[in-house]
Amino acid sequence: MAVDGAQYLLPEGVEEAAIVGALRAHLDVEPDGTRAADRTFYDTFDGRVHGAGLVAVHDDGRLVVLDAGGYRERASAPSADAPERVLAADLLPGPLRELLEPLIEMRALVPVARVRSRLAALRVLNGQRKTVVRLAVEDPRLVGPGRQGLPLAPRLHVRAVRGYDRALSRVRRTLEDELGYREAGAPLHDDAVAAAGGHPGGVPSKVKVELRPRQRADEAAAIVAAGLAAVIEANLPGTLADLDTEFLHDLRVSVRRTRSLQRQLEGVFPPGPLASFRSAFRWLQQVTGPTRDLDVYLLDFDAFRSAVPTAHVADLDPLEGLLRDRREHEWRRMVAALSSSRTETLLAGWRAFVASLADAQEIDRPDARRPIAAVAGERIAKVHRRMLKMGAAIDDDSPHEALHDLRKKGKELRYLLELFGSVFPEDVVKPMVKSLKSLQDVLGRFQDRQVQAETIRALREDVVALDDGAAALMAMGLLVDRLEREQGEARAEFAERFAAFASKEQRALVKDTFAAG
Repeated sequence: MAVDGAQYLLPEGVEEAAIVGALRAHLDVEPDGTRAADRTFYDTFDGRVHGAGLVAVHDDGRLVVLDAGGYRERASAPSADAPERVLAADLLPGPLRELLEPLIEMRALVPVARVRSRLAALRVLNGQRKTVVRLAVEDPRLVGPGRQGLPLAPRLHVRAVRGYDRALSRVRRTLEDELGYREAGAPLHDDAVAAAGGHPGGVPSKVKVELRPRQRADEAAAIVAAGLAAVIEANLPGTLADLDTEFLHDLRVSVRRTRSLQRQLEGVFPPGPLASFRSAFRWLQQVTGPTRDLDVYLLDFDAFRSAVPTAHVADLDPLEGLLRDRREHEWRRMVAALSSSRTETLLAGWRAFVASLADAQEIDRPDARRPIAAVAGERIAKVHRRMLKMGAAIDDDSPHEALHDLRKKGKELRYLLELFGSVFPEDVVKPMVKSLKSLQDVLGRFQDRQVQAETIRALREDVVALDDGAAALMAMGLLVDRLEREQGEARAEFAERFAAFASKEQRALVKDTFAAG
């Protein structure tokens, strides 16, 4: 596949006229205008645009998505000012929304760097005076709080012209061999993000650590716990600012994983402080739960609308409005809790506690010195055996709670596999996680539909009191019927998914890999 372009570093301190003169000595170039550029680069917190090999930037009154390699435009839309955040749902229908919506989903694009530059454009001409390559000399500066006018490395942008790939190759050879220019190790937007103190690839939502099988269990637990704490703290500002719903989601997932770590590896922690921290993290999960539940309902609302006949779609508006009002109320309560000294003390205390874990007395920590592979392996095997027993006992007459309890136990197993999988063979862990995810998907759908139906029923009296409440009540009844049908379908799928998870082959792998530690 043809390369669209490249960026080359230019000698620092050399005037633009001298650079252009050096280019003219080796290439037939013609000026193509200059402009002052004030660009704001965007990405999601977890770097989805960067991960897709794209760049999102506000430039010259437009919001534009470019290919990261050659800055070739993929889609754009007018935008007078650089927005503070961009949700795909806020964009007008068109190519930009079509490109971004499946990529960023519910995440917001937020500013990650702002750069001011002077851009001097040049056209490289061939013998017929046709433009075969486009160049731009740039002297960029990072702007923003505390970084006003911070210089970035000057560079030369080289961009292909369709149909002249050979000319692009010749120009690049000239730049490298004749002028000695070195291709930039990172594009301008990555350098700008790094200079602004950010992460060009975004902040990951999951902890990925490489542990050694014979590493002390308390040392391994401390590494994992510190990573989880970092994810919680990284997502806290975005949660408080309500930038998008995934900040709270990722914060809560790391809280749940921390609580699972505390339960499953309790033998590596001093029991007294551990009991206090377990209570504190339980509170943290509780105070964030109502807002997240309402987020899920609102994220699913388009699906709710599609679940009722077209004639009743608009009748669900009062229900959506009620959910949004309740979400606003719960969010304010959550913000007060997360902004409190209680949360600050918890996170700082937990961070200090895990940092000193390996130095704590071992008399009441029986698993502290044991190899992490042995400790984690025993826990994985035990949780797996418990899941097999719970799942085998479920039949058509089992209460809803039985499937819900199995789902919670499955989360425990998945967290163990994800957090400590690096000390076990990948060819065992990967298929096990895959079958577990498949089982969890159907259990999650079963549980979600039940909770959603129960919540909608509980809101009936509140909805009736609203304008158009009677019509909304009828639409809600139709929606509950649909949710109950989908719950029944999920339950019907359970036996097949559980059979794959509990297969003889997988049981043997678990016994051979984990039980032995």
